[in-house]
Amino acid sequence: MSDETQRIVRAVHTAVRIPGAAEPYDTAHLKVSYPGRLTGSERERNFGVVEPDREQAPPWPVVLFLGGIDIPSATYQWLGRALVERGVVFATYDWVASPMPGHVALTPGLDLDAVRPETYGTTPTSPALRPVLDALAMLGATGHLEGMLDLDRVVLGGHSAGGAVALHNARRAFFPEVRAAFSYAAHAAASTMLGYEPASFLPLGDQVPLLLMTGSADGVIASSAGRYGLDRWPADPVETTFERAASDRAPRYFARLQGAGHFLIAHPHDAATGRAFLEPPAASGATLRAELVTLIADLVAAHTRGDEVAHDRLVRRLEARDHKNVSGRVRVPVGHLQRGEG
Repeated sequence: MSDETQRIVRAVHTAVRIPGAAEPYDTAHLKVSYPGRLTGSERERNFGVVEPDREQAPPWPVVLFLGGIDIPSATYQWLGRALVERGVVFATYDWVASPMPGHVALTPGLDLDAVRPETYGTTPTSPALRPVLDALAMLGATGHLEGMLDLDRVVLGGHSAGGAVALHNARRAFFPEVRAAFSYAAHAAASTMLGYEPASFLPLGDQVPLLLMTGSADGVIASSAGRYGLDRWPADPVETTFERAASDRAPRYFARLQGAGHFLIAHPHDAATGRAFLEPPAASGATLRAELVTLIADLVAAHTRGDEVAHDRLVRRLEARDHKNVSGRVRVPVGHLQRGEG
């Protein structure tokens, strides 16, 4: 067996109880993908237990990814594989619950009472995050992943509603282990049904670097302005989040992928659930998904490993004026990486 074929992406599964959730909707199922290495051992052959690849410099930073409403975690495994191949652990979960009264769905977990004007910013907006992070810590403390997960270097990521939850909770006061966050097709606009004025945006945390990504052809966000008291968006709400809702104390990055729709990051996407009918079917997005991986991987490397080369590459890509696939903007406090923050 060659050295190249020994390296492999592997995963472990576990179940996580969500405190306060009513049966039968009180359990999330967590999948944790990691860099593995085939050794030919008896345990590997008989039980499929593949040892972590210790030559890839563990402990590894962890990306905890939150999916959109009614989008299964398997839809994001292409992204997980790409990140694991770069020496990052990728964790995501499926939780069937009731994200809104009378509606049962796959959900990243959103406590609407924690998003109201009188409560937002005082407590996490998802009841799933602490139990999932605690489960990851347990996996990293025992078994064959012992010592392999760096739970002091966590990056929150998410898509659509999951991206909004990641942005809400990227706060060191809530989760001190979180070093950065990213989202695709998500913004911080505040729904009028929760008591906000039209066109309100929620303030985000001011200590964690944020990467906000959007597609120029997102029909789902375009069709959802009514939730926020608008007939139509006066400007891209993802870019508005970048401009208004994020602090200048920590780096923040904005990326627009040309021609991308709401479900670019969900591949392959099962349109039997969710709201894919709100936008035309997208053409093959392989090139744009490769751009997503590059942006996310550089964010992770920059803000979990202090990789200045990755950070410079991220900034150059977003500030380039001649890139046909990606345009963006950057706001980075001077010396942020050198101070060891992020």
